[in-house]
Amino acid sequence: MDMKTKYLGLDLAHPLIPGASPLVDDIDMVRRLEDAGAPAIVMHSIFEEQITMEGNSTIRAYEETTGLNPESENYFPKPGEFRLGPDQYLEQIRRIKEMTSVPVIGSLNGVTDSGWIDYAKLIQQAGADALELNVYYLSTNVSETALQVEKRAIDITRKVKATVDIPVSVKLSVFYSSLPNLAVELDAAGADGLVLFNRFYQPDIDIEAMEVVPSLQLSDSSELLMRLRWAAILAGRIKANIAVSGGVHTPTDAIKSVMCGADVVQVVSALLRNGPEYLTRLRDGMQAWMEEHEYESVAQMRGSMSLFRSPNPAAFERANYQKILQNWRP
Repeated sequence: MDMKTKYLGLDLAHPLIPGASPLVDDIDMVRRLEDAGAPAIVMHSIFEEQITMEGNSTIRAYEETTGLNPESENYFPKPGEFRLGPDQYLEQIRRIKEMTSVPVIGSLNGVTDSGWIDYAKLIQQAGADALELNVYYLSTNVSETALQVEKRAIDITRKVKATVDIPVSVKLSVFYSSLPNLAVELDAAGADGLVLFNRFYQPDIDIEAMEVVPSLQLSDSSELLMRLRWAAILAGRIKANIAVSGGVHTPTDAIKSVMCGADVVQVVSALLRNGPEYLTRLRDGMQAWMEEHEYESVAQMRGSMSLFRSPNPAAFERANYQKILQNWRP
């Protein structure tokens, strides 16, 4: 059984990759992931705000600003609250590279052009084999158009690609007006991969304290459906690799993702719930199903249920929406 796949220029033993999570902050956890068969490690994002807040002048500005409005102290973490500061983040990449044999994919979420470009260089210099651009961005400006939001992601990709030599992927959200067109534009800008999708963590409201509070819920398999649909729509229509991220909890989830066109799947919540060793169970379960159904390789299975190869493209389009509504019975 040939489980091999290729992602961002990396030859991987199988498609199941530990995605961005706090697990990478602990080198022992990283070793456990490697022992469980992880073919690559994705770092969680380093945020440009962390980098700027490391400077003493910026910290003083932060303290002065938050003093004006005590509630604002809850909006963004203080410098010491990040698990890894900028220097420690780069050092952790170096340590993982030195102490394991797996490739490392860095992750960056910037704000300014200089933030994206300068830190992308540093992540490459630290030894990362590839870089994931986390373009998590929520537009709250009523004057900002959809075109401007999409252009922002495209410009970031183009500038970072012109800066580094390592492969670059772009982690997207589903909230774009025309995702297929954006994917094609990112492809043209040089993106080596697209990650579908970033999870938007929705804040909750404390009605007694009258505060906005963070809310974190791990994913489940129901979140996979949105990823499957868009992976199936994009597969075969762009040159960039496709990674599915969010909702992969079982071997069946991974198989569906590959059938819809994913080159890899990123697993996070399932590993946080069940430990790094769960990755072995996912891989073994996926391989057992493929053997039972007489697949010879992951490559043979990839994209078999994509829109590009589907005998019934309407299943991914408007007709399926109508059929689902009509099939409901009280």
